[in-house]
Amino acid sequence: MATTKPSPPTVPRSGAISRGYNFASTWEQNAPLTEHQQSAIVTLSHVVAERPFPPNLAQDHVSHQDNALSVSVSVSPSDNDNSIQDYGSTILPLLLNTNQFYKWFTDLESAMKSETEEKYQHYVSTLTERIQTCDGILRQVDDTLDFFNELQLQHQAVATKTKTLHDACDRLVIEKQRLIEFADALRSKLNYFDELENIASNFYSPNMSVGNENFLPLLKRLDDCISYVESNPQYAESSVYLLKFRQLQSRALGMIRSHVLSVLKSASSQVQAAIRSSGSSKAAVSEGVEASVIYVRFKAAASELKPVLEEIESRSSRKEYVQILAECHRLYCEQRLSLVRGIVHQRISEFAKKELLPSLTRSGCAYLMQVCQLEHQLFDHFFPSSSEDVSSLAPLIDPLSTYLYDTLRPKLIHETNIDYLCELVDILKVEVLGEQQSRRSESLAGLRPTLQRILADVHERLTFRARTHIRDEIANYLPSDEDLDYPAKLEQSVENKSETISAEENPDVFKSWYPPLEKTLSCLSKLYRCLEPGVFTGLAQEAVEVCSISIQKASKLIVKRSSPMDGQLFLIKHLLILREQIAPFDIEFSVTHKELDFSHLLEHLRRILRGQASLFDWSRSTSLARTLSPRVLESQIDAKKELEKSLKATCEEFIMSVTKLVVDPMLSFVTKVTAVKFALSSGSQNQKLESVMAKPLKDQAFATPDKVAELVQKVSAAIQQELPPVIEKMKLYLQNPSTRTILFKPIKTNIVEAHVQVQSLLKAEYSPEEIQSIINMVSIQDLQAQLDNLL
Repeated sequence: MATTKPSPPTVPRSGAISRGYNFASTWEQNAPLTEHQQSAIVTLSHVVAERPFPPNLAQDHVSHQDNALSVSVSVSPSDNDNSIQDYGSTILPLLLNTNQFYKWFTDLESAMKSETEEKYQHYVSTLTERIQTCDGILRQVDDTLDFFNELQLQHQAVATKTKTLHDACDRLVIEKQRLIEFADALRSKLNYFDELENIASNFYSPNMSVGNENFLPLLKRLDDCISYVESNPQYAESSVYLLKFRQLQSRALGMIRSHVLSVLKSASSQVQAAIRSSGSSKAAVSEGVEASVIYVRFKAAASELKPVLEEIESRSSRKEYVQILAECHRLYCEQRLSLVRGIVHQRISEFAKKELLPSLTRSGCAYLMQVCQLEHQLFDHFFPSSSEDVSSLAPLIDPLSTYLYDTLRPKLIHETNIDYLCELVDILKVEVLGEQQSRRSESLAGLRPTLQRILADVHERLTFRARTHIRDEIANYLPSDEDLDYPAKLEQSVENKSETISAEENPDVFKSWYPPLEKTLSCLSKLYRCLEPGVFTGLAQEAVEVCSISIQKASKLIVKRSSPMDGQLFLIKHLLILREQIAPFDIEFSVTHKELDFSHLLEHLRRILRGQASLFDWSRSTSLARTLSPRVLESQIDAKKELEKSLKATCEEFIMSVTKLVVDPMLSFVTKVTAVKFALSSGSQNQKLESVMAKPLKDQAFATPDKVAELVQKVSAAIQQELPPVIEKMKLYLQNPSTRTILFKPIKTNIVEAHVQVQSLLKAEYSPEEIQSIINMVSIQDLQAQLDNLL
């Protein structure tokens, strides 16, 4: 009878199982086994496929009797009787038929299954418990997660509220800081206005003075308040506060002025007392005592002013302090002037009594420059920032320098010596304004206007005296007989020169010159370095012009006194010297004169009176403005060109006079021949005259061979007798051989040219026998050699 197969126990569906399965499958996918691992698992499964019998069921043998299956179990002999009985009771029955066998097998199979599945059932039950436990844990975890989610939402809400609160706090903190800064800014702005009462109470305090240690800080605070109120006029009542601050500032600056004045007066009193104690009068004060008392003691007595003055200078960018600083400068200069004025006047007066004008100028300028340097050093001690400004010390330096100017000017006005005036210019330009001022230019800059004023007066006086000298000594010079004693004067000079060793040792080098020439050149050489180029150019042009005229006048007198040739050579000599001596002057000897010409007005007025032109017609050229407008005429006078022109004319005159002196017969002969030939060529109507002139030249009365021979003889005699004295005079007047050669060259050319013309006429009109035997004219080569030997 077959038994019913028991159904396997069902495993409850659980989330833990599905999660475990999912985990195992995920594990299997993420960690696959290698082939070696899989073969090891297969081998292990084969080994455990058959379970061994339990140790208490070991089978000894199986017996078969009478075709029946029986199982016998061996028992050891040592078992007691009880064991045998128990064994007998447990011996399985014999299986006699097939049904018994199937039944026994079925029972056996059921027992084996139950025995085999028991542990699995137990495992299943255990797993079921574990699953239930896990499901409980999962439910708790889910509940916990739900709690956590709810807690997270609550946390986010709290964080949001906290952030909102934090932002609000930050805004409040920023607003608080802004309000604090605004309050501080407002307080800092109001502090300037609040300071009014504090500053006013301090300044109006009876104990407040400039020497108080709180005065300068209060003054600085007051300046800051004024600057702030000025820069913010939009504030309420700012104008009122500014006015009150200004009043306080005016009071403070007034206190400073009074303090500076009192200290300076006290220092001046101490210095004056020291001067009185050092000597009975100011004249007894020596230079060393003067420096130690007037400068060193004054510096020590007024030393308390230095901080206040430095404070004022540091604020000199403001208008009020510029004014008080200028006032302090004025007070300082007044007190210093009261101390040094008397001593400076005394020293300059002593110089004026003992010394001449040039020495007085040099000594007075040197002393005044020393005083200015010491005063500048002392001023720099009290006003270091203002010492570079020349105008700051002007109230002190100008009166001192004016006294020197007042001392020099009367002497300059009465000075007539040009040499002294030129020396004064050299002293002022080179020694004073040049060398000394270049070494100490910063401290002596205040003296420059007065020194330049003195120099301008010297220039003016020198120019006036130069014009007077040119007028009196050159233009209006009256020559004496000795001045016009030419050529004797030159002969005497040559004798004196021959007695000396050299020309440089001859003290009478200029004695042979005409005095106006020597005075002109001497005057120009002195004025060249002393006057401005424009002024010197005018004077030089005038001097050269009048000197040339004076020389020409003297030449005319010499012509009357000696000979025309002496007058000409005198003029050539002195004009050459004048031209040579003015060449080094780097100026143009030309002056442009402008004049107003009213000569055209008469004609215009006549036309207006006749009604031909209108007086008020502005559109035409005859209008009143144009009619009464003078013409400006410009004329340029070049003294150098006029000198060259006069020299050239004189040289040409001398050349022609010497030429006529020597070859005048030849020139007359050539002129007559030329006239005859011209008359013949023109064809005169007078038949008688034509018949006379138609004769050959040698048959003419003035051109016979004997007349021509006589003419040639006269010229030859003149060359031998008249020309050598001319050459000697040229040597006497013109010491330079090159000058004589240049002047004699055209004379020689004229003489040779006259001979050439005569020879050409002789060859054309006379036979060779007549030329050779009767006329016997010298050859051109011999003539040239003869003329060259004369030089």
